[in-house]
Amino acid sequence: MHRNTIAVLAGAQLAAAGLYPGVTADNHTCALADPVLSCSKGAVPGKVDTCCVETFGGLVLQTQFWDTQSGFESQGQKYPPATWTIHGLWPDFCNGSYTQYCDLSRQYDPHPAPNTTDGTPHGTPVPPYTGPSIETFFEPYGKMDLLAYMKKYWINQGAPNWELWAHEFSKHATCYSTFQKECYGPKASEYDDLFQFFETVISYYKTLPTWRWLSASNIHPSNRTSYSLSHIQAALTREYGVVPYLGCGGPRYNETKAGKGSRDNGGTQLNEVWYYYHVYGAPQRNQALRVPADIAGGSLTSCAKTPGAIWYYERAPGSETK
Repeated sequence: MHRNTIAVLAGAQLAAAGLYPGVTADNHTCALADPVLSCSKGAVPGKVDTCCVETFGGLVLQTQFWDTQSGFESQGQKYPPATWTIHGLWPDFCNGSYTQYCDLSRQYDPHPAPNTTDGTPHGTPVPPYTGPSIETFFEPYGKMDLLAYMKKYWINQGAPNWELWAHEFSKHATCYSTFQKECYGPKASEYDDLFQFFETVISYYKTLPTWRWLSASNIHPSNRTSYSLSHIQAALTREYGVVPYLGCGGPRYNETKAGKGSRDNGGTQLNEVWYYYHVYGAPQRNQALRVPADIAGGSLTSCAKTPGAIWYYERAPGSETK
């Protein structure tokens, strides 16, 4: 699922050089910096070290998928039982708009989507990555435990897992000031930024047990029982503390037999949730303020609002690990 928000233009200079071209690789000891809250008046370049306080994409979204089949089950790409899976960790601007592919020197996505930095024909082309699978990066740096976790909980649909990981890093991680390459110092290993982004995404994901939170309100995957959006929202809001965004695909309600003649054009198949934060200092600290999904004035859902219109389908046979 993709956001409908119109992306803020990311110019050629930005994409080629990273977010803040004048940042040096020295003197980013973030333990010495106050953890200023992103999207606050103090979280601006010139007042703080942009490597230690998120100043570019300060509205952070941890996003999760619920898919019923990966399409790569025959290759062992299956879902873990009793949990949603990772989509990513996105840096929106504080007004809810966003950029993408902000540093083309760190472009590992073999199928960039969109294929220009601003999503228009006039934007800077994002060259497809043609190198080896990024899975090959892990072993030389002693990160096989991280790779094993990602292969279990960060599952792609319709393509190998690593392509989703590469997409999330290239499109989103490069648009955080705190993941800028220079932030890792003059003696950083080649992929420190890549590994730390993946570790940071996981650290947020592990605090957000969507499956368990829904189950606590008797909302379980089912091919026989449908649910109401209000019930699902209430269950997750009770656990998270503020309302997250819920995404639905599948047929629109007014395209279904039950919804014929209705004005409700929301999706009917629950497949995604986005949890919103402002972060204290860098997102790597995993110290964050939970904020409602409509904090910047956006929608809370793409799902149908008619009672009983939402399906939270079971995984397909053979699509889960045992």
